[in-house]
Amino acid sequence: MANKLLLLNVVGLSPKHIGAHTPNLSQLAAKGCNTHIQPMLPAVTCSVQTTYFTGKTPAEHGIVGNGWYFKDQAEIRFWHQSNHLIQAEQIWDQLKKDNNPLTSANVFCWYNMYCPADTAITVRPMYPADGRKIPDIYTTPGHLRAEMNKALGSFPLFNFWGPKSDITSSQWIADCALRTLEQQSPDFTAVYLPHLDYALQKVGPDDSSIPTELERIDAVCGQLIDYAQSHQYQVVVVSEYGIHAVNKVCHLNRLFRQQGWIGIREELGLELLDPGASRVFAVADHQLAHIYVQDKTLIGRVRALLDQQDEIDLVMGEEEKLAFGLNHPRSGDLVAIAKADTWFSYYYWLEDQRAPDFARCVDIHRKPGYDPVELFLNPDIKFPLAKIGLKLLQKKLGMRTLMDMIPLDTSLVKGSHGALTPAPQDGAIFMCSEAACLNATQKTDGLEATRVYDLLTTLIGPHD
Repeated sequence: MANKLLLLNVVGLSPKHIGAHTPNLSQLAAKGCNTHIQPMLPAVTCSVQTTYFTGKTPAEHGIVGNGWYFKDQAEIRFWHQSNHLIQAEQIWDQLKKDNNPLTSANVFCWYNMYCPADTAITVRPMYPADGRKIPDIYTTPGHLRAEMNKALGSFPLFNFWGPKSDITSSQWIADCALRTLEQQSPDFTAVYLPHLDYALQKVGPDDSSIPTELERIDAVCGQLIDYAQSHQYQVVVVSEYGIHAVNKVCHLNRLFRQQGWIGIREELGLELLDPGASRVFAVADHQLAHIYVQDKTLIGRVRALLDQQDEIDLVMGEEEKLAFGLNHPRSGDLVAIAKADTWFSYYYWLEDQRAPDFARCVDIHRKPGYDPVELFLNPDIKFPLAKIGLKLLQKKLGMRTLMDMIPLDTSLVKGSHGALTPAPQDGAIFMCSEAACLNATQKTDGLEATRVYDLLTTLIGPHD
């Protein structure tokens, strides 16, 4: 017989947040055990989650960021969902070994599609040819899609990411997880709750609104914890990273363009980054950037240029990538890590009127890098709600229109992550309902990210 385990991934939660504004999480920590998770590179969602679910570094599992340069297709791609991108055995596979009958569920954790879990549910909008973006989900087995939509209503996609992001989407995910627990009773269930992450990026970790956001995500966690504990589930709570307050941005691709290394294709008077034709370009991912140097004679010059930038804390070549577990073919020839108060933009144009049309839209798959400015409405637009309503009406009438509501002002972003966090209280957290889960050293010194996998599998493992 095995234990049942519920894993809550409360993104952006740090040890310093556990207190008066998180009564449910505080109670879990007090009755069980807790520690910090030692920082890993890159400290971004897809890489950290995959390390937790495999026990491997990015050099071994291949997820070197939320996106990277696909060399065989000469394209930069972000936020893909195929589980086949992971190049290591995952916890979902491990639970099936040796004819083990253990079942599992993946609720909105990344690389969800075609995941080996018995039940898998994730965001998957529909994109009809008329240009609309329609909220929807993808599920395994397939019949859960209609059942969840009927029971909970359509997934609140526009509250999940973008200017309207709020607790609504994490509440929907929690409700989805509760139905999964009630109907499937999996032995292991992992749930992704991103609300706090987006709030912290938008206003920064020190904003006066954060205590309220902590209370909101704590209430959501409380619902899941209460169900788990009344149905003999152990509970583990993790986060992926802490959020740094930022007030600077580094535009690497603009820097490379000024050196004549960036390839540009003009379309309808606007500029598109052409990575296949670029001698050097950066794939910006929060506070980490993969630098692809296709003209190998330039590596020395590129590194020297990066070393001169005040906003950059560390530049990794082959030796440093090996030391940090990032020496994978998908990684850039060089990897740059920003200082704690800085993040990297993907911007490559030198004049805003030449920016591509998607730059002013929420368009996570088309942009050649991560763009947290998508969390904001353009403050220069008068009566933005009226403009949005008009555009939505046009779409409903079958007209194509551009949802160009996003500004190009990087100074709006107040929080970021991806770099190493020196203070444990500001980084990622690990909590468990079982007091004996951690040893004395782990409680004091923290837990290596690769060890999360071992603890999860041990907690689920057979017992008398």
